[in-house]
Amino acid sequence: MSSDDQNQKHSGAAAQVSAPRAAKHPVIRTHHGIEFQDDYEWLREKNAPETLDYLNAENDHTEAHTAELAELRENIYTEIKSRIKETDMSIPTRAGDHWYYGRTQEGKNYGISCRVPVAEGSDPWVPPTIPEEGAVEGEQIILDLNELAEGHEFFSLGASSVTTSGRYLAYSVDTEGDERFTLRVKDLDTGELLADRLDGIFYGATWAGEEYLFYQLVDEAWRPDSVWRHKIGTDQSEDVRVFHEPDARFNTGVGGSRSEKYLFIEAASKITSETWVLETDDPTGEFRLLWEREPGVEYMIDHAVVAGEDRWVVTHNATGPNFAVSDAPALSGAELPPLRELEDLIPHREDVRIEGIDTYRDFIVSGYRSGAIGKLAVMKLAESGYGEWEELEFEEELYNAGSGGNPEWDAPVIRLGYVSFTTPSQLYDYEIATGKRTLLKEQEVLGGYDRSQYTAYRLWTTAADGAEIPVSVIHRADLDRNKPNPTLLYGYGSYESSIDPGFSIARLSLMDRGMIFVIAHVRGGGEMGRLWYDNGKMDKKKNTFTDFIAVADDLLERGITAPEMLVAEGGSAGGMLMGAVANMAPDRFKAIHAAVPFVDPLTSMLMPELPLTVTEWDEWGDPLHEREVYEYMASYAPYENVAAKQYPNILAVTSLNDTRVLYVEPAKWIAKLRDTATGGQFLLKTEMSAGHGGVSGRYAKWRETAFEYAWIVNQATGLRA
Repeated sequence: MSSDDQNQKHSGAAAQVSAPRAAKHPVIRTHHGIEFQDDYEWLREKNAPETLDYLNAENDHTEAHTAELAELRENIYTEIKSRIKETDMSIPTRAGDHWYYGRTQEGKNYGISCRVPVAEGSDPWVPPTIPEEGAVEGEQIILDLNELAEGHEFFSLGASSVTTSGRYLAYSVDTEGDERFTLRVKDLDTGELLADRLDGIFYGATWAGEEYLFYQLVDEAWRPDSVWRHKIGTDQSEDVRVFHEPDARFNTGVGGSRSEKYLFIEAASKITSETWVLETDDPTGEFRLLWEREPGVEYMIDHAVVAGEDRWVVTHNATGPNFAVSDAPALSGAELPPLRELEDLIPHREDVRIEGIDTYRDFIVSGYRSGAIGKLAVMKLAESGYGEWEELEFEEELYNAGSGGNPEWDAPVIRLGYVSFTTPSQLYDYEIATGKRTLLKEQEVLGGYDRSQYTAYRLWTTAADGAEIPVSVIHRADLDRNKPNPTLLYGYGSYESSIDPGFSIARLSLMDRGMIFVIAHVRGGGEMGRLWYDNGKMDKKKNTFTDFIAVADDLLERGITAPEMLVAEGGSAGGMLMGAVANMAPDRFKAIHAAVPFVDPLTSMLMPELPLTVTEWDEWGDPLHEREVYEYMASYAPYENVAAKQYPNILAVTSLNDTRVLYVEPAKWIAKLRDTATGGQFLLKTEMSAGHGGVSGRYAKWRETAFEYAWIVNQATGLRA
């Protein structure tokens, strides 16, 4: 029996299921003259009976060892379900001559997409009031996802795009979890499906009028490498490839301007991009390049009309890592002028990271990040040209605000979303001319929710090299802070992704059981600007791990928590973080939850045939061709560095059909931990019909959350109910 079985007290059912021992089929991996013996690479054979038997045995083992938490799981699931308004609807959004909105109904897993015509004589910018239940005059159900999902264990919607006229809907579905979609076209006037069927496509679809549809296909490594044009009424075999990207580091994307005047194709790696443009009224024409790619330079294009002239609003990092926003003429057939010679609308600043621009007929919205907080500013366009930026202000210290939800070019309002750790999400109409905010909807928490019962604040932890790490802390306001408390420490730290303030109904179940929820905004993320990201990637990746450990140490030194009640959590690339800190600082944590964890990164980065590998070399480095990168990655890769020592208890959750982080990574990791570690309980749960985002269907997702949270609560507090 393994050490984790010996050192844990289990229920009678758990005692009858011993920990699986994966067979060893050693293979020697040799690169740059360096050998590594991999005993568990055989688990990569996804459909092999030995692999499936092992994964099922691990599932049985995990089920047995968590059986004693059944009551706690059910209680948390019931709490989540009881707080969520199951029959609900979104606020209608106007597109063309219709208001579009979504419904959810109690007992149904998926949403229902609907629309009503813009009523004659009504204000075309004030959304109609639509009852949550009952028949609505003029309402049309354009897509019932419950019907599409019927008979499938997994279901995910990819594209959902309506023509400007409102006649045709293009939608795509994935019923395997592998993020490969089948697209169909629905005539919303008749309710009938057209004969058009596009198989194996990537996310999204972009209309050009009613006759043509642009979409992407993937290569053998499942990289979106090409853009195709489909003519409605023809077979997919007749489609025309309009763009192909041969460089395996680059992905493609296709979309259109809000003005509907232009179509854009973007080819982008992690650090470089270029944009091609075509007039929408000439869909069979040739896309033209606006600015040839330059290594390390990223730029994004938006169309504006300023003083009656077409202009490009260009967001780029040609003059500094935190990006600037510049202006250029949008001349037919012409390229962009040199990026460094453009006139700035927002100059580069070391303390402000520009994240995006949204252009409308009469104004521009800028999203940016300052002091680790995402912010918004608006510029009105005058007859004479560009105006001044006005920042939108909010009261709370920690919040997240964003704009969106209004596709109309000539809209005088924007939809403004606001949320914080303690404030449920709110949706406003923001009137540009007056600055008036009209609350349209606030997330309702059933059973009563008093935000004054919870508190959120920021701490700062000093890393070993002097970097100041922002730390978000959320807990009940009545918590006794004069003693250590059970704590969940969450981290990610990759791809410049920022973990912004957000409200979570599920998180209430943790805090109401006396837990503190902490987010370590470590380097590799984007909270503090582009350099915060740069200093947590490639040959500086270890900063991500040491930052997280520094935050854990700070929590312990402040007396906020103690090692026997501290649990760490991270998923995907954050799962790599979990694996690294388990090796580097196992004594700081009682337990670690790793969701779809990227814990065998060196093996994956040595296999260019795998999905994402070559594009990921700009994130982690290229160990296949560079010995220094190989040695650096080998020094931190979780799987390579499992050692004979006491580990925290670990729960790894993965999905068999995940194409982003293959199930084999956590499977190998858990197998090696169980064989090598001198202590710790190691559990692996594999969803056999799911993808990178886990199971589908909201009730199944709530149960998945309840399973994971029950384990976390039990590890941190000892509670079983």
